[in-house]
Amino acid sequence: MAFPDRQDPAGSRGGIAVYDDRLYDQNTGSRSMIAIEISRPGGPEVLQAADRPMPVTGQGEVLIKVAAAGVNRPDVAQRRGTYPPPPGASDLPGLEVAGTVAALGEGASGFAVGDEVCALVNGGGYAEYCAVPATQCLPVPKGLSMVEAAGLPETYFTVWSNVFMRGRLSGQESLLVHGGASGIGTTAVQLARALGHRVYATVGSDERVAAVEKLGATAGINYRTQDFVQEIKRLTDGRGVDVILDMVAGDYVGRDIRCLAEDGRIVLIALQGGVKGEMDFARVLSRRLTITGSTLRPRSAQFKGEVAAALRRDVWPLFESGRLKPVVYATFPLREAAQAHALMESGEHVGKIVLTIGQEGPGSGSGTGR
Repeated sequence: MAFPDRQDPAGSRGGIAVYDDRLYDQNTGSRSMIAIEISRPGGPEVLQAADRPMPVTGQGEVLIKVAAAGVNRPDVAQRRGTYPPPPGASDLPGLEVAGTVAALGEGASGFAVGDEVCALVNGGGYAEYCAVPATQCLPVPKGLSMVEAAGLPETYFTVWSNVFMRGRLSGQESLLVHGGASGIGTTAVQLARALGHRVYATVGSDERVAAVEKLGATAGINYRTQDFVQEIKRLTDGRGVDVILDMVAGDYVGRDIRCLAEDGRIVLIALQGGVKGEMDFARVLSRRLTITGSTLRPRSAQFKGEVAAALRRDVWPLFESGRLKPVVYATFPLREAAQAHALMESGEHVGKIVLTIGQEGPGSGSGTGR
């Protein structure tokens, strides 16, 4: 792909626009950027800053100059070597970004150079630039910072596609969320509550019980001191909940089915508690229960585009009206990605952890992202 005339900062369709002159070598025409590599499978210390070639936009893609990138559990799994990127995806970690459109690939539409966007990416988010299908981009909601917007795509795409599309939560139905203080959990609590559903959430401390209830949960349940099966029965007068979003799996699934109302649905999205468990299949049959699950990263750009369109239509107005508010727990400069992963693995956070690019300042254990 030809590099556009340096006098044309917007470039042309199919070209690349670079706003940062230090990334352009006048002699060789090469383009480089700072990115975080996984030097080998292992702990947070294997995340290393490195010079990488800038990505080249493909058909229907946009190039984003990244201002902030969200940190997620799949990034940790990829770093450990247990969750490899799908074929064709960047080997760099990072599944969500926010920034400015720097260039348009051939056939990309819906956005213009200079637009502020956030995007669900297939990999490569821990970098100064990232190429992504235009269909996976959304405008930064009015009133939100880049840091706040960077924490939206992975969690909102995941929650919408699993709770509302696959789990079919609707009407006056209720939801139980495991891992309620995580990025996914806080998103599910806020979104389901904003749409009029009763939401219950399991968390690991009384402080987190208070935090999720402040976000709108009907009740938080401390799984370390309470039996969530008994609590759900008590809180629902024995009826149970209609949908469970489960990122634990393992022996939780057998307990989940005891929490479900008739025709209830369990949606599995991670396996933090293991890949095997026991359950009462007779209860599944007699109460017409459904157990399903999905992973988002390998899904097609077409599917992700459909989710993006639904979010823009049904969810983005909730941000602009103030009914939804991102929960950013801490920010770290890009080069401190290892510290961000250490915080993620500690389990001490409530909400999102975000990396900032081109912004000075140390990480904060309780930052707002602003």
